[in-house]
Amino acid sequence: MIVLSEDSQRTSGKDAQSMNITAGKAVAESVRTTLGPKGMDKMLVDSSGGVVVTNDGVTILKEMDIDHPAANMIVEVSETQEDEVGDGTTTAVVIAGELLDQAEELIDSDVHATTIAQGYRQASAKASELLAEKAIDVSAEDRETLEQIASTAMTGKGAESARDTLAKLVVDAVLAVRDDDGAVDTDNVSVETVVGGSIGNSELIEGVIVDKERVDDNMPYMVEDANVALYDGALEVQETEIDAEVNVTDPDQLQQFLDQEEKQLREMVDQLVDVGADVVFVGDGIDDMAQHYLAQEGILAVRRAKDSDLKRLARSTGARVVANLDDVEADDLGFAGSVGQKDIGGDERIFVEDVEDAKSVTLVLRGGTEHVVDEVERAIEDSLGVVRTTLQEGKVLPGGGAPETELALELRDFADSVGGREQLAVEAFADALEVIPRTLAENAGLDPIDSLVDLRAKHDGGQFDAGLDAYTGDVVAMEEDGVVEPLRVKTQAIESATEAAVMLLRIDDVIAAGDLKGGGTDDGGDDEMPPGGGGMGGGMGGMGGMGGAM
Repeated sequence: MIVLSEDSQRTSGKDAQSMNITAGKAVAESVRTTLGPKGMDKMLVDSSGGVVVTNDGVTILKEMDIDHPAANMIVEVSETQEDEVGDGTTTAVVIAGELLDQAEELIDSDVHATTIAQGYRQASAKASELLAEKAIDVSAEDRETLEQIASTAMTGKGAESARDTLAKLVVDAVLAVRDDDGAVDTDNVSVETVVGGSIGNSELIEGVIVDKERVDDNMPYMVEDANVALYDGALEVQETEIDAEVNVTDPDQLQQFLDQEEKQLREMVDQLVDVGADVVFVGDGIDDMAQHYLAQEGILAVRRAKDSDLKRLARSTGARVVANLDDVEADDLGFAGSVGQKDIGGDERIFVEDVEDAKSVTLVLRGGTEHVVDEVERAIEDSLGVVRTTLQEGKVLPGGGAPETELALELRDFADSVGGREQLAVEAFADALEVIPRTLAENAGLDPIDSLVDLRAKHDGGQFDAGLDAYTGDVVAMEEDGVVEPLRVKTQAIESATEAAVMLLRIDDVIAAGDLKGGGTDDGGDDEMPPGGGGMGGGMGGMGGMGGAM
């Protein structure tokens, strides 16, 4: 009996597992050389000639043209890592690829995939437990450690040349937007990029930069000690909500209408003047006559400010966004040391700065070229994520491959207590974790075997924070060298890599429709694969799309 159509493809058993493992390993291999302080960059070129130069794992994988469904599952590991903790994307993908590689050897030795999956889960749970026990406490007052964490996240990226300066800016920014309850939302740290100058010229603005200009040239360029009003409405004559027609038979009547509109606009401006506003940001439009009156009163006005801008301005200045001008009071105004229109990168923008206890700030990043600035921005986003995560969790670990080496040592001991064939999977998991220090050594031009032997010897002697210094090739105390990263970055990387590997290992049947354009049910009533299955057929031939992107 024929169940599948003649155009369908089906791969079962070890062939299916081998295909998925190969795809996962290919993804990991594509980013492996970017890991560590001496990792290399990738140049990604799209069909229109656009170029991205980066060694940020998640950026590389997002930009690559990957067709294979199993490979895309590994890409999801990096995206999850980025969303959850902001860094460690390459680590997560490399571990996932090595777990699949180790599993392939066990499958060839007739160990069942379900057994491997069970052993991997046990090892992952034990690894998280061990890391939590060995983590180092850090508080918001420990600024030195926070800067080390931010600096470590930039190591090996385009921002490394000015990482000490940028790390200070990142910590300043995160601590500024940190709420009283300890919560940190890095969306309150805006990032503006400017082509020109060096990376070291980057700065932190204690306030907000709004991508707008003043609405009238007669308004002041700069207002010192400004009272700021935020109005989510329009400084225009309100139109009727119903269609109406007015017949004017006398020119005096027309003048009365115009006078009445002018009076309404004057009253709106007077309301702002009465409460003491020096600057007003308006969510909608501002009538020309209202602009004239505002300029007469020396009020700097900005129209059509985005909702996100109004929210950031409210957090920064302490102002309250009002929806009705009749309700505005002096207590609704915020304060800024200066509000003015300045040129930044050839564009005129409004700077709201010198705000005391600003809860929304702006990082202005500079660089010699657009590609440099873009890479600095990616590094800063990673740093913001790890500092935020550290403040939330309060735990850090040494870097340089120290946690992975220690876990490999501990998990091999743990494997002895695991019964059955799962013991083999736990040992394979331990071997897989050593891919991180091994890769760090390879990317630094060192002998990976010698480096691993030295690391193991130090950890056997009880030195938990012994890691590989990629610059000297020595095994040193990472905590003393200031190379640290959040606990959650490592636990998230191991857990998500394990889940992805286990999911792929449990697949023993891959069915793909031959008609890649088909989907649903046609007029004749013959069943076809849904559109989601079509993509699998295109990817089963290999990962050609990836090669074109690199």
